[in-house]
Amino acid sequence: MNLRQDLRIVGFLAWLLGGFLLLPLALALAFGEPAGCFAGAIALALLLGLAGWLAGRGSRAQILVRDGFLVVTTGWITVSLLGAVPYVLAGRLGPIDAIFESVSGFTTTGSSVLTDIEAWPASLLFWRALTQWIGGMGIILFTIAVLPVLGVGGMQLFKAEAPGPVTDKLAPRLSVTARYLWGTYVGLTAAEVLLLVLGGMPLLEAVDHAFTTMATGGFSPRNASIAAYPSSYIHWVVILFMFLASVNFVIHFRIATGRWREALRDEELHWYVLMVLFFAGTATAVLVAEGQAIGQAVEDAFFTVVSLISTTGYSTADFERWPPVLHALIFPILAVGGMAGSTAGGFKTLRTLIAFRALRMSFRRMIHPHAVTPVVYRGNPVPRDVLAAIWGFFALYLTLAAAGTLVLGAAGADPETAWSATLTAMAGIGPGLGGVGPTDNFAWLAGYAKLALSGLMLAGRLELYTLILVFLPGFWRR
Repeated sequence: MNLRQDLRIVGFLAWLLGGFLLLPLALALAFGEPAGCFAGAIALALLLGLAGWLAGRGSRAQILVRDGFLVVTTGWITVSLLGAVPYVLAGRLGPIDAIFESVSGFTTTGSSVLTDIEAWPASLLFWRALTQWIGGMGIILFTIAVLPVLGVGGMQLFKAEAPGPVTDKLAPRLSVTARYLWGTYVGLTAAEVLLLVLGGMPLLEAVDHAFTTMATGGFSPRNASIAAYPSSYIHWVVILFMFLASVNFVIHFRIATGRWREALRDEELHWYVLMVLFFAGTATAVLVAEGQAIGQAVEDAFFTVVSLISTTGYSTADFERWPPVLHALIFPILAVGGMAGSTAGGFKTLRTLIAFRALRMSFRRMIHPHAVTPVVYRGNPVPRDVLAAIWGFFALYLTLAAAGTLVLGAAGADPETAWSATLTAMAGIGPGLGGVGPTDNFAWLAGYAKLALSGLMLAGRLELYTLILVFLPGFWRR
């Protein structure tokens, strides 16, 4: 590994975050709010960046695969810790709560320890939303440009999907891909801001909500989340952009460059749309059967389903009050998540689709043991190492989910709260069931439980292997 070069890159990330911190600093000064918390965080970011730059002077530019794992892991941990500094310096949160809120922001999870959001200064709420927006683009770049090279969890299938030249070298792929992705991400964010403002939402709140919608993060500057706005227009605008953010951004790029037919033929997109329609249609039918007006039932069902499957976590209805049959529907929604190459979390539609096809092929081989029946995706056979990586990812996912549930159970959470909090942390959703439902928060949990959930949020967003590998002794052996 090239540790000096790795430190240099992490130092650059600290500088980059310091640049983003200038935005809430300017907002605090404009609104007459305390700005010292942002100034202190900027100073710390500059010092860390300088230390990384000095440590990396004279290092070679080549980045190897193990460097990729190390840079991604240490980079996300560094920015998450830096992002917690304004909350602590402002005297609003203690260190553990601040780390939890920051990790939840950058991983776009949306879980929160805040009990009265509207009592917070606008500049801190803007920073809270901005962490999710930054993390959202970081996740897209990570999934599209980094994971295929690292070969994590079956994402090798993504190798031919990213815009720009296909290469096994990490840095060139990132630089080419980033230009297209940033343009798409910023453009969709600006479009949502405009539509929300046209619907009567104040500009700053529209910016906050656009940031957290496009990141599928769900941090809202309102205590009641999107339910604070009794406007069907605003609800459907948010539904639209939650869905768009959970679609592979390569598809957005293709559409923007006029390749409509290629984009709309995407197999993963077909299955994702069908899942949304199935879950939302089922929820609508149950709500109408319970006596709800059909228009409101359609809106509540689509908002809740798209919010959960996109892992955004906004709420307009308390789905814990829905009939028990719909609670059973929520579990697969929480587990699957959005498409690969999007800001959404979860197991991903891509892996789910391949896993079901592999399972189907296994049954066929039992009946016809000598038949050649490969698992096919987009007309091509899926390599065995990719299938192995997907099943390994699934096994690791279940193992971490079980461990997290045990930790939260030891912290006093009931079984429903423990497993749903663990699953929403790993899937990047935010609200769960029980004590962490859509009208609750995570403030009541013990400190070690919050740190455990913070680790699960990072692990889930870094596709599990990336974070865990760095802590294995074998990773550091020559």
